[in-house]
Amino acid sequence: IDLHIKSGETIGVIGGTGAGKSSLGNLICRLYDVDQGAVRVGGTDVWNYDMESLRNQVSGVLQKNTLFSGTILENLRWGNPDATEAECVEACRAACADEFIDRFPDGYNTRIERGGSNVSGGQKQRVAIATALVSGRAILVLDEPTSGLDLQHMKEVAEELVAIQEMGKTSLVITHDYELIVSCCTHVLHLEQGTVQE
Repeated sequence: IDLHIKSGETIGVIGGTGAGKSSLGNLICRLYDVDQGAVRVGGTDVWNYDMESLRNQVSGVLQKNTLFSGTILENLRWGNPDATEAECVEACRAACADEFIDRFPDGYNTRIERGGSNVSGGQKQRVAIATALVSGRAILVLDEPTSGLDLQHMKEVAEELVAIQEMGKTSLVITHDYELIVSCCTHVLHLEQGTVQE
């Protein structure tokens, strides 16, 4: 793959199972390292960043998200301990997480059990997206951001991705949902067997 993503672009990545979509996202987050070639963020090879500096630029929402033991608010502040409660609430509105959080008796102070065992997969996904927004990172890698969501919430996530683009953030949206990427991405990358098809 020879791919150049400009600052502020929202790139949709589609392809079949095993096409390499998630691997590409993991390379950018440096969850994997390349065997050949290079991955550069801001023109600098990721090997030349210390891990903390790189992770301060890139935020990833993966297919399987794990929440930490603690309150919802503590989870939201994981990437940005200085975030105000108002910023956390706004991010949850954008990620469609506020509606189920508001139904909990303790709201944002609801305690999350180890691994998020007391919330559903879709709820974990929405909190993870909100956490990425709260972090303020310039680059977002979203791997199947609408998994576990119904059609209405998928539309709301698409609207939020458009808003993220307007904020000047650079986003990689990995999904099987062609309608999602057509509605919110500046470019679409079709991968098959680890190569760019179009």
